[in-house]
Amino acid sequence: MQLEPILQDLMQALRCLPGVGQKSAQRMAFHLLERDRQGAFTLAKSLADAVDKIGHCSVCRALSSSEVCILCSDERRDQNVLCIVETPADVLAIEGATRFKGMYFVLNGRLSPLDGLGPKEIGLDKLAERLTTGVIKEIILATNPTVEGEATAHYISEMAKSKGVKATRIAHGVPLGGELEYIDSGTLSHAFSGRSEV
Repeated sequence: MQLEPILQDLMQALRCLPGVGQKSAQRMAFHLLERDRQGAFTLAKSLADAVDKIGHCSVCRALSSSEVCILCSDERRDQNVLCIVETPADVLAIEGATRFKGMYFVLNGRLSPLDGLGPKEIGLDKLAERLTTGVIKEIILATNPTVEGEATAHYISEMAKSKGVKATRIAHGVPLGGELEYIDSGTLSHAFSGRSEV
């Protein structure tokens, strides 16, 4: 069956979302057009506003609708500790799950030479500037435990040491509530090598 070109365009546009394939895009499009037109208008307006008004914080590089984000402008946060993450979503996860009250630096990626992502592309030049101010005493490396994430963490830790800044890495290993028999060997090995005294 031949679909209306506008409907095909809508379904194709929805496919830009992660995890949305042809069938999911079709279901979303039909739902919005048949059952929730007001929701479609709200979604379209919110999306247009967000794309138009949200950029990156000039200090931490997280998503922000102002030059400096809410977290960076909060004077109650500890300016001496800087948590380094790969994405703005990581900031949200840490804020929601921990009592961390330091500052952030968002890489918006990780070192990946095959993808053309070197130190400059992930903002390590800006990070180096922040480390030379003398304000930051410790960085917490909270990159993902992937090959690229580990390489990025190592690169940044060496950079921090050269500036006289302490570098720590978040722990990785067995998740709380996990059962050892179901943990993959790499995770279990990492947990053993990173064990701490109790």
